[in-house]
Amino acid sequence: SPCAFSTAAQQRSTGDECGPEDPSDQPKHPLSDCALEHKAIKLEEQVRDLTERYRKALADSENVRRRTQKFVEDAKLFGIQSFCRDLVEVADILEKTAESAAGQAEPSDPNPTLKKIYEGLSLIEAKLQSVFAKHGLQKMNPVGGRYDPYDHEIICHVPAEGMQPGTVALVTQDGYKLHGRTIRHALVGVAVEAQE
Repeated sequence: SPCAFSTAAQQRSTGDECGPEDPSDQPKHPLSDCALEHKAIKLEEQVRDLTERYRKALADSENVRRRTQKFVEDAKLFGIQSFCRDLVEVADILEKTAESAAGQAEPSDPNPTLKKIYEGLSLIEAKLQSVFAKHGLQKMNPVGGRYDPYDHEIICHVPAEGMQPGTVALVTQDGYKLHGRTIRHALVGVAVEAQE
């Protein structure tokens, strides 16, 4: 312990012999101050440049994150699109079968079996449409509305009797939308002015 104090005292006294380093004792060089200012300006420019690059990289990564999130959300919503297209074909067959059974089941017909088949098909069709609606699949009902090339496909022109030209007069095949996106165009007949 006494040796440590003496060593510290010796070091202090040795340092005192060298003399204090006082910046006022040394001559100033104007060239070094100018060089330091120039270097400081360059460093400030580099900091600004790196800060700008950082902001751009941050904005780019945020854009990528948002696009990826939108892609994932769309995949969740529209991932069943091809499955829905196939189910729509089944719904068409079911609807035509129910219409056919309705045409065959007359009120005077003594056969109650056909009437029960029609009622069963109607219940299945209603349930299928409610399941479609639950999952965002909606049947389009364009009759009387304006023709829209994004939703409809023209298969014929119909004389406009009591209808505005350019409106949908008849539908031969129903169209469907999944969450607002058309997955099957409606096949329609559009009203046109009769030419004489």
